[in-house]
Amino acid sequence: MTEILTPRLRLRRWTDDDLVPMAEINADPAVMRWIDDGSVRDLEQTAEGIERCEEEWDEEGFGLFAVELLASGELAGFAGLSVPDFLPEVLPAVEIGWRLGRPFWGQGYASEAAQAVLEFALQDRGLDRVVSICRVGNTASENVMRKLGMSPERETVHPVYGYPLRVYAIDLTEYQG
Repeated sequence: MTEILTPRLRLRRWTDDDLVPMAEINADPAVMRWIDDGSVRDLEQTAEGIERCEEEWDEEGFGLFAVELLASGELAGFAGLSVPDFLPEVLPAVEIGWRLGRPFWGQGYASEAAQAVLEFALQDRGLDRVVSICRVGNTASENVMRKLGMSPERETVHPVYGYPLRVYAIDLTEYQG
């Protein structure tokens, strides 16, 4: 079982106990504002998402980690790797992404988790390049991307929803770990 410990977080595979807290995160309109069409997700949609995460782990050898606070054991959200199939123009690529519940915003958890995932991608999984994609205007996510040492690579448009996207990237030669 793949697990990463940071000073404040445990990044781990999903368990059945994660479903309800992740569904609560996905039900928050502020959390979902920048994701897809901005719609919240219910318990069933969250369960399907977690199932897809676990399938990606089995198929690709990477996926989205559940992010748990070491101090309390609370599920803060997720951070990890996925293949951005929704944006074929950047393929082949592996994307780093994250989603945290609102109580966990503004405390550096996203950056801490994303840094650990980036190290996992480049050092453990041997990837030579990682991208991150966000909706233009999502300055919080762009700040995390810059903290990771990623640089803007291109702007494009979401193929389904039509809003502008910004693609950041970093390769192994740029990584400062």
